[in-house]
Amino acid sequence: MLGRRQIREKVVESVYSYYQNPVKIDVLEKNMFTGIEKIYNLYIYQLNFLVGLKDLAENQMEIGKNKYFKTDSDVNPNQKFINNQVLKKLEENPERLFFSGQHKDLKWDLHDDMLVKTFQRMTAGKRYQDFMKEEGYSFEEDQKFIGKLFLRYIAENDDFHDYISDRELTWADDIHIANSMVQKTIGFLKEDEESRTLIKMIKDEEDKTFASKLLRDTLNNWEANEKKLSERLENWDLERVALMDKVILTTAISELDNFPFTPSRVVINEYIEIAKVFATDRSNIFINGILDKYCKDLNRI
Repeated sequence: MLGRRQIREKVVESVYSYYQNPVKIDVLEKNMFTGIEKIYNLYIYQLNFLVGLKDLAENQMEIGKNKYFKTDSDVNPNQKFINNQVLKKLEENPERLFFSGQHKDLKWDLHDDMLVKTFQRMTAGKRYQDFMKEEGYSFEEDQKFIGKLFLRYIAENDDFHDYISDRELTWADDIHIANSMVQKTIGFLKEDEESRTLIKMIKDEEDKTFASKLLRDTLNNWEANEKKLSERLENWDLERVALMDKVILTTAISELDNFPFTPSRVVINEYIEIAKVFATDRSNIFINGILDKYCKDLNRI
């Protein structure tokens, strides 16, 4: 599980979309949970991309071995990359294998242009070449290398972002969440433990109830929360507040009002971080000020 912030993000996204294009709350809620499921698909798709790079490297070695005129590197290829312990654990993970078996569209073909071009860029890069020259195998070094490889060629790769956006429109908005899931998965792997489970956005019924209640409370109490927001605006009209800022604030106020066991500072910090993702550069300062004032007015701990 990633934590409640990502669920809060999806609620904020859903509330924002509602005020752009109103639909029945039941439909909106269903769409929200469908979007959450699609994040898991993207997460598996990215893990499969890493495994696909390993498969492509093995395939290239087999091609080299079958050449009529072989070089020394064809006969005795450097197997450091394909023996990377982190890649092996991801490759053997039963949950990834099972889910990919059920969703074959999430597998990467070895001839896929994105996979091939990324492999070519990776193998031509200095980090890869330095890694391949290092002698011996260290789980820590393998982990560090795959983490940096993921950042360079997937998480921070604009071409990859464009590719997955063309494939599934909602992935463009949620790739930062899937990136965090992959990074945590790589970081959680242990040398002496099997990789048996992966990360889920919704870990149990409690998370699902939280998402559903927060969405419905925010929409059902919109006008009342707008009034609470308006009362705390100094020298500023409610109409001048950007819609996304208003959505973030009303969602936060709903959580502060309806989830009393979550400390106010935790709630405030979560929505400040959400503002950094969705709103303008100065929105987080504005949101922090309003929510802090609201909590002080209510003596909310």
